[in-house]
Amino acid sequence: MAANLLAGPAYLLEGMRLISRPGLRRFVALPLTVNILVFSAALYWGIGWFQELIAWLQSQLPTMPDWLSWLDQALAWLLWPLFALLALVLIFQGFILVANLIAAPFNGLLAEKVARLLRGESPEQDAGMGEALLGMGTAMLDEARKLLHFLLWAIPFLILSLILPLVGPLLWFVFSAWVLALEYLDYPLGNQGLGAREIRQRVRSRPLLNLGFGAATAALTLIPVINFIAMPSAVAGATALSVKELSGGAGALAKSGGN
Repeated sequence: MAANLLAGPAYLLEGMRLISRPGLRRFVALPLTVNILVFSAALYWGIGWFQELIAWLQSQLPTMPDWLSWLDQALAWLLWPLFALLALVLIFQGFILVANLIAAPFNGLLAEKVARLLRGESPEQDAGMGEALLGMGTAMLDEARKLLHFLLWAIPFLILSLILPLVGPLLWFVFSAWVLALEYLDYPLGNQGLGAREIRQRVRSRPLLNLGFGAATAALTLIPVINFIAMPSAVAGATALSVKELSGGAGALAKSGGN
């Protein structure tokens, strides 16, 4: 059980190695550029928003008498890190969804090229950037549907994260991890012709493995600068995971034609 949970992050690390392969670099360029621009905006906007949030929270705390000043300090040490983590996760989760919406057609193309490379084929074969651009409207529409599905499920988890200071942020992180696993596995599994329901069934078939992958991806998005490569690494890692764990191996994927 623990081995399955730890195997997920290993696939994210494999994705980080894969995107540096010479045959894949040009397919990484556009998703990477989108991620850099979106995360830079998230950092710029998020720092100001977080400062305002902390100031507002401090204004809401009741004034403690002198003999209870130790309790005020204890609450500050306990709650501020939790609120900080929650704020970071909320900010970056939102910007991840925006980045995926913009880069959806290029992420699908990158997943296809990684799958070809893992099968021992040349990534340069078949569809390229031109075809991805032609399919941009459809890809972004599909991504918008996924975004709406996420937002509907996010509401109760967001409420819990706000009313349960200790448990809530943890629940939100687990929810975010699961959403990211679904998000990035959708690209390689969708390339195989699977629909949304079938993709969810595949992901649920290995819950701990995929939750570990999503948790590692969520954690990577919180690390400044390194989070710039989070999206293409997650696409490549999810493709490797799907080929080796969810598709019966590379041989099964080859029989399906990879699309």
